[in-house]
Amino acid sequence: MKKQHSLIAYLCIAIGVYFLFRELKLPFFTDFYSWQTLLMIIGIGVLIHSYTTRTYSNLFAGTLILGIGIHLHGVKHYNFWIDHWGVFPLIIGLALLVRYSKTKKGLLSGIIIVIIGLLLIFSDQLSYYTEWMNPITELVDRFWPLLLILLGFYMLKKPKK
Repeated sequence: MKKQHSLIAYLCIAIGVYFLFRELKLPFFTDFYSWQTLLMIIGIGVLIHSYTTRTYSNLFAGTLILGIGIHLHGVKHYNFWIDHWGVFPLIIGLALLVRYSKTKKGLLSGIIIVIIGLLLIFSDQLSYYTEWMNPITELVDRFWPLLLILLGFYMLKKPKK
């Protein structure tokens, strides 16, 4: 029972520290006063909660939220950051690999999605080898929201084990 509310506790502590730093206007943290930082804090809180309570199925969600927060923060604040939609499959694949490290589920799908993300990100540099992917990536680039909608409906209708 003691660890039942630990996720809320971790989030309260982290968000409290965030707003304290924001009120103190510490110069080192000025780039971190944004909603992207709140995403990172929530992701870290979910990860800490997952490891301390040994509910490793939440590692995927924590890593996903943290990764998206880091990516969006990087796009906003750093000129060198890769601003490509292929980063999102890469983050999803890495989240699957982090979850695999404790649950031993999702290794193959994680590796495949990481490879797809890397191919999408670097498809411009590999144009000679990936010319066949151009029509596919243009189609996905235009209609990727439909893929999310279809994935959502599939997950709703998928029979539970």
